[in-house]
Amino acid sequence: MPARSAELRALSDEHSAHNYHPLPIVVAEAEGVWITDVEGRRYLDMLAAYSAVNFGHRNPRLTAAAKRQMDRVTLVSRAFDHDNFGPFVTELAELCGKDMVLPMNSGAEGVETALKTARKWGYEVKGVPADQANIITFEGNFHGRTTTIVSFSTDADAKDSYGPYTPGFRTVPYGDVDALKAAMDGSTVGVLIEPIQGEAGVNVPPSGFLRAVRDLCAANGTLMIADEIQSGLGRTGATFACEHEDVVPDVYILGKALGGGIMPVSAVVADADVLGVFRPGQHGSTFGGNPLACAIGREVVAMLKTGEYQERSRTLGAHMHERLARLPGDVAHEVRGRGLWAGVELHGKARPVSERLMDLGVLVKETHETTLRLAPPLTIEREDLDWALDQLEIALSTQGGDPLEPPSRAGRSSRHGAGVL
Repeated sequence: MPARSAELRALSDEHSAHNYHPLPIVVAEAEGVWITDVEGRRYLDMLAAYSAVNFGHRNPRLTAAAKRQMDRVTLVSRAFDHDNFGPFVTELAELCGKDMVLPMNSGAEGVETALKTARKWGYEVKGVPADQANIITFEGNFHGRTTTIVSFSTDADAKDSYGPYTPGFRTVPYGDVDALKAAMDGSTVGVLIEPIQGEAGVNVPPSGFLRAVRDLCAANGTLMIADEIQSGLGRTGATFACEHEDVVPDVYILGKALGGGIMPVSAVVADADVLGVFRPGQHGSTFGGNPLACAIGREVVAMLKTGEYQERSRTLGAHMHERLARLPGDVAHEVRGRGLWAGVELHGKARPVSERLMDLGVLVKETHETTLRLAPPLTIEREDLDWALDQLEIALSTQGGDPLEPPSRAGRSSRHGAGVL
């Protein structure tokens, strides 16, 4: 490892809690789909900060909106309204086809807000007896890392050693309609689902499953709560992944890309008969819906309304999946996903492949030992996507060997400043 990177990594190792296992790269700059490390080496970003950078690093429209707002006002708390709040919640509600928005910050806060909403709605609208509400979740879920959320996780790394756990959750196999139906009763106030499970390896449910969830929730007077934090806002080729089965949930949870890769912005979006249960003082956040967040969020919504990014994800995603389907079966035995989002299931460990790809100038990240996740910014050009997939083929063809030297890329995609230096 070069000296500057080694020095900075040593500081991280000594003074930061070891709750992540990052690739051995120290980032200094990023623009579009390209990341530059402290030594000046450039890499094609095929992770997009787990979909938080859907519109590319330092997207000019988004950074301009942020800079304009930073010259005016950045935080007043919810003690006062500001001139971007009303327009933001109105425009986001319209994008979702709903009445109301409750803005928060991180994705986990959005999930916690949705859980509180479902319980409060269950008691005050559905009429569930006090403290009897239950919410159904699915095996393989990832909704965040708060104490309540890890209480219904099935991932030992996320859950172990954090008990006692929050009660009130029932977990069933993902994609199992019969198990879901059996778990529901008169006290079920919500079904919390990822339309595609991202952290679990980009798991796509069986065809018809989301429609079955929607129908069961309607039949049982239960809220369908769609966690579209990773899958939403263009990632799968539609504004929301639920659209692939023509499903509209009762509650959307949004995050990641809603902040444009600039700051954490999340939101719960639902109709007034659901979010209308809150009264002043019953839920809130000092930073939730702040002026800077709303300015960025408004620009994200405006960009999504054009349909350009959804179409890019559909078109380029189809091309990406067609190429991934041709990977040799002796190294990659399954490819899952939709749009510009894929989980490549390997026969061996994925971490060495991630590191080999880094040496080749492509950044991805493994999950659950054997899965590579691919999620480039939706702004990626086809030639750059093909180059990244070429490097993936090279990396997989050399499993067990020494890492390859990065190829010279001078002159490629000069518009993006491409090239490993």
